[in-house]
Amino acid sequence: MRTPKTILEQILSGRGLDDPALREEYLSPLPKAAYDPFLMLGMREGVDLIRVHAEKGNRICIYGDYDADGVTSICILRSVLSLLTDNLDWYIPSRFTEGYGLNVGAVEALRAEGTDLLITVDCGITSVREVERARSLGMDVLVTDHHQPGQVLPDCVVIDPRQEGESYPFRQLAGCGVAFKLLQALQRACGLPREIVGGALDLAGTGTVGDIVPLVDENRTMVKYGMAKLNQKDRPSLRALAEAISLERITSESIAFGIVPHINAAGRMGTAADAVRLLMAEDEETIRVQTDRLIQYNRNRKKVQEEAVKRCEEMASGDEDILFLRVEDIHEGIAGIAAGKLKESFHRPVVLATPSGEGLLKGTGRSIPGVDIRALLDTYRDRFLKFGGHSGACGFTMREEDFELVKAGVEEDVARLFAAHPEIVTGGTDAEMTLEPAEVTVQLAQALSAMEPFGEGNPRPVFMLKNVQTAQLRFMGADETHARFLAVRDGAAASCVLFRRAQQYADLLTAGGPADLLGIVSSQVWNGRTRVQFIVEEIQSGRDDSSNR
Repeated sequence: MRTPKTILEQILSGRGLDDPALREEYLSPLPKAAYDPFLMLGMREGVDLIRVHAEKGNRICIYGDYDADGVTSICILRSVLSLLTDNLDWYIPSRFTEGYGLNVGAVEALRAEGTDLLITVDCGITSVREVERARSLGMDVLVTDHHQPGQVLPDCVVIDPRQEGESYPFRQLAGCGVAFKLLQALQRACGLPREIVGGALDLAGTGTVGDIVPLVDENRTMVKYGMAKLNQKDRPSLRALAEAISLERITSESIAFGIVPHINAAGRMGTAADAVRLLMAEDEETIRVQTDRLIQYNRNRKKVQEEAVKRCEEMASGDEDILFLRVEDIHEGIAGIAAGKLKESFHRPVVLATPSGEGLLKGTGRSIPGVDIRALLDTYRDRFLKFGGHSGACGFTMREEDFELVKAGVEEDVARLFAAHPEIVTGGTDAEMTLEPAEVTVQLAQALSAMEPFGEGNPRPVFMLKNVQTAQLRFMGADETHARFLAVRDGAAASCVLFRRAQQYADLLTAGGPADLLGIVSSQVWNGRTRVQFIVEEIQSGRDDSSNR
């Protein structure tokens, strides 16, 4: 039987981490992967622009997005700009009446209120017309973003690690990561206290996890330090939110499935401004009120989301290469997350378009590995009034009359892609390694925790328990949708749990095996004791392969 250390080393080698220095950096609780912010194109000019306006006492407005990345970006930048000026404001457009990114109406209103410098966070890189309007009104503009630029950049100072000519060592930062680098640059250039850098890491880590960027390199550094900061519970607002949703130890997964959905729910079901107010709050009453609001928003989001997903499933035949739907009465605030759920269920790219009035549709897309949804829809850019995103997700506004044309074209494009690369749609779960039941131990779970944070670009290891017998089966839940059982082989047993899909695999489970189980190794503390379990994600019929053991 292999030791937990041996299993961990084999996994790291399989992921290409054979170099001792890279492995040490990857496993270190104090990673060092971080780069000089002034290496980023436009950073020096952006810092100088901010300093000029701050020193003159001009009005500065931070303009963000309504998701967790945008919300944390606003809070990060505000934390440093508030040390330079009192003439500071922030703005988030309404998802429902304004949509993503800069819009001319907001630009004109902000100028009328006296804004002299407009700084975008997590948006703006494709807002050429809106920036032109801002400048024509006498405003300076600084765009900070992380999305893919279009063919033409806005005519202003731009900080975006994806822009052409960029030499920054790491180009996959989230929007909050770019805001954090600007904070670092301002701290250095203006001689501000070093504490503001460490103080913003919990926000940077939260937004980075929330935006589903690869948790490698500098992103990994920010998230590791951010998780440590969150677990110190220094920020009263995030501490209150974590306590309200019963989070004890903060991990990247509890951020992704606990904290981030509540922040996002504000922008989906109400106003993202409530999330900003919570994260910036320090007094107990405001924190209590805003926490309660986010929790209620998220409850409403779950209910509406379940209804929307069910409606879309009824519209699908199941044979589509891409699920490209016009949905009449889906709540606009949950269209993106519904598309994500459908993508997981069908293992196909998904595009949902909803009416937004005046003959327009708002659309959102989510994609599977191997299908760049942004590039796919970019072919039809001339049919979109607004368009942006990245390989895994995109958003757009289009005219009703163009929907069928774009839908037909995209369906043909995806069909050709799948015909040339059928492996994209194979689906299923791939295991990194086969384990024996006896190897599923608390010690292994603890060794694997050194690989955190898990997420995009650094998934939790998936293992296979091969040719096991199932014993002591117990179905759970009102509809027996969950199950607990033992996986037994060679006299050893591993405790297993299967969530939500127990009826799908009921025949295999009740047959007693042999079965191949794919899943993850997890530990939990119960009544002061740590126990390990194998969380099953997929079950396949086993077969005799004893010669290959």
